[in-house]
Amino acid sequence: MRRFSITPDRIRDGRVAFDRDESRHLARVLRLKPGDTVVAADGAGHDFTVRLEDVAETVTGTVLGVATRDAESPLRITLVQSVPKGDKMEAIVRAATELGVVRVVPVTTERTIVTLEPSRWRERARRWQRVAKEAAKQCGRAVIPAVDVARPLAEFVALDEPADLRLCLWEAAASGQGGGQALPFGTTLTQSLPPTLSPHA
Repeated sequence: MRRFSITPDRIRDGRVAFDRDESRHLARVLRLKPGDTVVAADGAGHDFTVRLEDVAETVTGTVLGVATRDAESPLRITLVQSVPKGDKMEAIVRAATELGVVRVVPVTTERTIVTLEPSRWRERARRWQRVAKEAAKQCGRAVIPAVDVARPLAEFVALDEPADLRLCLWEAAASGQGGGQALPFGTTLTQSLPPTLSPHA
């Protein structure tokens, strides 16, 4: 059954109203018709079986049933990623979504090549959020990770967000340079892991 994404506020009194992008995809690309049945995932772990009623500019339907998916990892991982040049960030967001990350925080560092005005960074964040949404849909994941607007790494670190464990992925960690401590190969992690810092790709 075809899967589509909605936000929880799109469900009211047993009915679903798809947003503009999903409505366009339903009606114009797939050419679905009233009476067809689809799955609408609310990004919070719920899959709604929906029978389409009105296939127009805003597609609406009736909820036939709901299933709660329990396939999420017990590790709540936040990926803090230095923004690479080109469109590599889209591939990173896509892979992070498929691997179960719950939040992606793009950051800029002293070696970041990309420089944009604040409004352009907000546009990029919206685009990366759409990538996460599509990746979740394609891999069958019920939860869509949040993608923040890019900010300086120092600004994010200063927030000092609570974390059970912080990891920095660094290719020279095994050599002991910089005073860091490498995890032994095969270490089993059972904690929540925000944030995980990834180097510039």
